[in-house]
Amino acid sequence: MHSIGFVIFPGFQLMGFAAVTAFEMANLELKETAYGIELLSETGGVVKSSAGFGVVTKAFDDTAYDTVMFGAGTTIEPVSRGLAAFARRSLEVSRRVAAPCTGAFILAESGLLDGRHATTHWVFARRLQELFPAVKVEEDRIFIIDGPVWTSAGMTASIDLALAMIEKDHGQAVARAVARKLVVYHRRAGGQSQFSALLELEPKSDRIQRSIDYAKAHLRSLLSVEELADAASLSARQFSRAFRAETGQSPAKAVENLRVEAARLLMEQGRHSMDVIAEETGFADRERMRRAFLRTLGQPPQTIRRNAREGASPPH
Repeated sequence: MHSIGFVIFPGFQLMGFAAVTAFEMANLELKETAYGIELLSETGGVVKSSAGFGVVTKAFDDTAYDTVMFGAGTTIEPVSRGLAAFARRSLEVSRRVAAPCTGAFILAESGLLDGRHATTHWVFARRLQELFPAVKVEEDRIFIIDGPVWTSAGMTASIDLALAMIEKDHGQAVARAVARKLVVYHRRAGGQSQFSALLELEPKSDRIQRSIDYAKAHLRSLLSVEELADAASLSARQFSRAFRAETGQSPAKAVENLRVEAARLLMEQGRHSMDVIAEETGFADRERMRRAFLRTLGQPPQTIRRNAREGASPPH
């Protein structure tokens, strides 16, 4: 049996329990208690979540767990001496230590991430790098495995992290079955991006939404302002003004972001050459695509593809 110690603290965020549910579903799939889970805290007893209600925990002791996973909070709080000491001991006695989302700050404060590659929720990634310059922060990854230390992006990325662990422990078929039970796609590769252009485009009117839908369906076209305005049944001047007011972006910038996201998805699938991807997504050539990636993601296409390939490999 794989023993898992899930560490929480006052104000922890409940989404982290999604990872616990993945291990629970693995037990159901395997028809045995493959994972035994204990909730831990520095003091033990009832610990209140950020939602205001509490859960019962066991106090830190000398138990050696196969996996220790640190929960996350909605804010970055100072790490207590007891929590830092437990994190350091866990790295010494456990097979792996994991920290979804802001849990990475606990590992960093404890010195566990010095010299290692790590990620966290995109909102906090730059702060993690500023506070802990010895950490090699990669802010646009779903999860990263560096030796025995696993870190992931925030919120639902903890499910991807747990599924990757299940795949390593019990194989791809079990991990896929667990994903189906959770009603999610099979785990996203660690190299996939946290970036989503559509999350940044939330128009208030149907007309502007129609123009975005049109752009997504015709990325290979020039997609001039006039063409998009026609899709929205507006004049070019009215359209440009309304588009910026509703999305905070110019039409040209929004189209570039949509092209970058479409190109990134094709790179993560790994089926096409860079030249084909550039043509299919409307960049026309690789150099224009490279410049757009640097502006939008801060990384060239080659890095995105390499990360996706590394993330698609079996966890190691």
